[in-house]
Amino acid sequence: MGGAVSAGEDNDELIDNLKEAQYIRTELVEQAFRAIDRADYYLEEFKENAYKDLAWKHGNIHLSAPCIYSEVMEALDLQPGLSFLNLGSGTGYLSSMVGLILGPFGVNHGVELHSDVIEYARQKLDFFIRTSDSFDKFDFCEPSFVTGNCLEISPDCSQYDRVYCGAGVQKEHEEYMKSLLKVGGILVMPLEEKLTKITRTGPSAWETKKILAVSFAPLIQPCHSESGKSRLVQLPPLAVRSLQDLARIAIRATIKKVIRQETVSSGGNGLKNTPRAKRRRVRRRRMETIVFLDKEVFASRISSPSDDNSCEDLEEEQREEDKAPPETKPAPPVNFLREKVLSLPLPDPLKYYLLYYREK
Repeated sequence: MGGAVSAGEDNDELIDNLKEAQYIRTELVEQAFRAIDRADYYLEEFKENAYKDLAWKHGNIHLSAPCIYSEVMEALDLQPGLSFLNLGSGTGYLSSMVGLILGPFGVNHGVELHSDVIEYARQKLDFFIRTSDSFDKFDFCEPSFVTGNCLEISPDCSQYDRVYCGAGVQKEHEEYMKSLLKVGGILVMPLEEKLTKITRTGPSAWETKKILAVSFAPLIQPCHSESGKSRLVQLPPLAVRSLQDLARIAIRATIKKVIRQETVSSGGNGLKNTPRAKRRRVRRRRMETIVFLDKEVFASRISSPSDDNSCEDLEEEQREEDKAPPETKPAPPVNFLREKVLSLPLPDPLKYYLLYYREK
């Protein structure tokens, strides 16, 4: 097995490597990747491999390689308030990162074939909401997952602004996938061994772009019941936020605004994390091909001449590294929102409601 970028020591270093290799190219995508620790979605005994640019599979649980998720997130061109459908939502890792960008007024739905994986995804989502300091830095669109075959979605379900399929789509299912998309929407899926971006520019007009050569396990074909009828998948309804939810969102947004104003006036950094320690950068050459065994993801990418570095560049960087001061460990980040909420003259139940009853 191999990876497109070097392994990181932690989640931030993995993201640094993905940025350097130009898999992560926009600030929104970078923020989402940094906010959710990939290792949290691994079983404990496999976490040592979490920061390698490799796919991981254990039973029905599966995570694609970070470079694949990076390309998918960039291709989806996510914006706050959009609706997103994840076909083969798996552990919920991708859906949670998407939810950080969609915000509280977006729609975030996932369809997963295996019920045990749905339960795993819900546990991981609950862990993120309850324990991660990153949760308070974003207005989150919480994913909703349903069990079923994504090729059997009920035809009366709503269309979506963004759709991703995490399994290889056979050519005969291309039109079905397109039918899930609104006009102006974007569909990203592995099609004919290419990660493909399809934009619906009109009722029957499409623009197609091949992003990356990949090899995903194919979609599992539906198994019909004894009566010969398919089991239609009903997606979650497009629910309207309650007044209570809207109040919580507005109050948290107001508190965040106050924090930013206070920290900007004092030269601080608001809700952002304490700056990370500067790492020793190693100049790498882009690998043009990555291969995953056992029918996992294969990807290849054409590199540009700028990806190759001269010996002079390497020698100069080595001299700079030799002169650099020793790395210092940064202080733990401060959750300003939590501190501000807990300091408010409110009853404790209301404070905890504003914090989503979180543990930390």
